[in-house]
Amino acid sequence: MLHLLVQLPMLVRVGARYTPILELHHPGVREVGRLMAPRILGLAAVQINFVVNTILASGLGAAALPALNYAWLLMMLPQGVFAMALATVAFPTFSELAARKDTAGLRSTLSATLRMVLYLTVPASVGLFVLRTPVIETLLQRGAFTQASTKAVAFALQFYAVGLFAHATVEIVARAFYALHDTKTPVMIGLSAMAVNILLSLMLIRPLSFGGLALANTIATFGEMLVLLWLMRRRLGTIDAPRLASSGLRILLAAGLMAAVLLSFTRGLPAVDPLVITFGGISIGAVLYIGVTMLVGSDEINAVLRLVQRRASEPYPTQTTEAPEIGRS
Repeated sequence: MLHLLVQLPMLVRVGARYTPILELHHPGVREVGRLMAPRILGLAAVQINFVVNTILASGLGAAALPALNYAWLLMMLPQGVFAMALATVAFPTFSELAARKDTAGLRSTLSATLRMVLYLTVPASVGLFVLRTPVIETLLQRGAFTQASTKAVAFALQFYAVGLFAHATVEIVARAFYALHDTKTPVMIGLSAMAVNILLSLMLIRPLSFGGLALANTIATFGEMLVLLWLMRRRLGTIDAPRLASSGLRILLAAGLMAAVLLSFTRGLPAVDPLVITFGGISIGAVLYIGVTMLVGSDEINAVLRLVQRRASEPYPTQTTEAPEIGRS
């Protein structure tokens, strides 16, 4: 309700008017129903997957399920900040380009958005992996949450963190399918990924305990990402794979150097307060990563800066369907 209420002043400002009409046979209502049905099925599958994981984890001791839940929430934090934000910004542009049948524009925008997602989530994934223990100690370790709890969450988080950018990529590509009025494809691929996740969970739970459940999720999400990208490339003809690969290599180089420095940093300060390690590591990692990507000629840093500057200068933008410079390549 609050999410709706805070938007009302802006709607009034732009002159929006709403008149409720009950017209179940309207073509638009039918189209929404057609697109909504697969999405409902997909959301149900997500819940089923959580239920299966809960059942499997419940037999692994009292620490297993809380560790998985906390690790998942920590992984979803950068996912929500970066991937969901970009997906929200890009979706109206995807939809407009799809409605105009501007395939070239949709390809360009999708490719640019994917590159920006990789630029933001790969270092977040690396940072979360390397700094997982001090991050957990800083955010969670107090009261009944002991050092043993931290170790359990860190064990699960290392497997979840590796899959962060895969989750983010799925979020973006799925939005592109939705813009094309195709909710069936991402849902069917998601259902297949759920089945693979359950199968891998059963296979990995014995050697890795509850860490196997986290790893199964990551592997299944990587598979989902690759299949969605392949299908989208077939749909659009291309997704500018050479440029994606070129950007990916520069990003991996910078993230690899960042990981090496952060590992040295954390190992050199074993007795320091976790808060210092966490914020010191994040600061050092961010400066190093941005610096290296600028040196190797990454275009994504400029796109990120333009996006931040635009949002800062337009806190209450007027209605527009233009994406903030993420699709101009």
